[in-house]
Formats: sequence, C-alpha cells, structure tokens
Amino acid sequence: MIWRYFMLSDYELMELQVNVLFNHDEFGGMTWINEPGTKSAPRIFLGITNQGTVERYHQALHEDVKDELKRIVAKSPWVDAPNRVNLAEIISVLSKDRPIENVYAGPAYVFPELRGASTHAVRITHENIGLLEHHFPDYFDDVKNGQPMFAVVQNQVAVSLCCSARQTSDAAEASLHTAQNFRGKGYALEVCTAWAAEVQSQGRIALYSTAWNNLSSQAVARKLRLKQYGVDLHFS
Repeated sequence: MIWRYFMLSDYELMELQVNVLFNHDEFGGMTWINEPGTKSAPRIFLGITNQGTVERYHQALHEDVKDELKRIVAKSPWVDAPNRVNLAEIISVLSKDRPIENVYAGPAYVFPELRGASTHAVRITHENIGLLEHHFPDYFDDVKNGQPMFAVVQNQVAVSLCCSARQTSDAAEASLHTAQNFRGKGYALEVCTAWAAEVQSQGRIALYSTAWNNLSSQAVARKLRLKQYGVDLHFS
C-alpha cells in the first residue's frame, strides 16, 4: 500500500531512489543506468540525507580506489557542513583511474499524497502518440517504456509532458518537459500532479530530482510542495 512509503525515513527513500536510478549486481555494485540502452552507471553515487549517506560504487571500480573513496566519505561532514566537503579530493582519487567526465549534484524530492487529484492532463498512449509529434518527437519510445505518461494538450498538440524517467516496482522518478513558449503557465504542475497520482495509485512512490543549476525545475518542486529528502551527488 502507498501509505507505507510515507512512513519511510529520508535514508530509506534515498535507498529506493538509487535502485530506481541504477542497476546493480549481486554484490551491490552499480552497473548500468536503469533505462533502455547500455549507458554505464557513474563510478560513485552518494545520496546525502539527515540520517546518513547512501553509498554506491561501480562494479568495475578498482578496489584500492574504492577503499580510498570510502575513507573520504566516512570523514566528510555531509550533514553538518556539506559546503566544506572537499569534492576536489574525491575527483583527485577518481582521476587516478581515469579522468572525470561528469559531476552531478542536486536535490532529491518525494511527492506528497496526490491520489485522486483532478487535473486537465491527458494520458498519452500509443492511441494518441501523435500529440507528441510537434514538441516531443524524441519521447515516442517513452510511450512504451516511460509509463505512466501525461501531457497538457493545446490545439491537439502536447505542450507539457511528464513521464517516468526510470522506475522499479517500488518507485518511479519523474521526467518533466515543457515547450519553451508554454512555460510559466502552470502546465508543469498539471502534468506532474497527474503523473504522481497515477504512480501512487499503482502502490508506488513518486520521486523527483534535479540539478542545483536547474532553478526552474527547483521552482516547480516548490510549487508542488515536494519534500526534499536528500541530495544526490555522483561522479562519472
């Protein structure tokens, strides 16, 4: 039942999220990003919460590098003084293996109870996939793989879209997109609400995350009154 998810701690929510984001081997090592295709998971994922840090390491990471990273994580003041964490130290250790390609950091949120919420969003299926053609042709494949998918439609054209970026049987994470000329009209709130309500009606938890430099996405989270349960930090 969905109600049990609202009893989870921030740490437990972070554990759910990392399993939504990435596939793991039998030893807990990350392997691939949890979406169609074969894109590798990051070399290290840190999910920082008030109850502790969820750590995951890529299965291919050298053991000596992994051990050194674990020592850095263990001594870092994640909760009390996150701004004092020396990210350069992590980058330096990873660079012994190979150069850093990407660093991602941003807040992670959970939706409040939204089952039964009324919106003007339309469920997108293969029967009305043509609504995506004008603004979102790159999301045709997600009609199959990213359900549930909802859109706000204007003049028979989808102008705002929310679907499942990655998901498991326990949770799903939102993927939100609004066409440039239709932003600031509240459409993102409509599609996100419809998406989260459907995910929750399936007995799963609805998640949302974004990068620190994506201010518009963070503004959507505030307007939706999402609860921030932690911060995602990963290095590829």
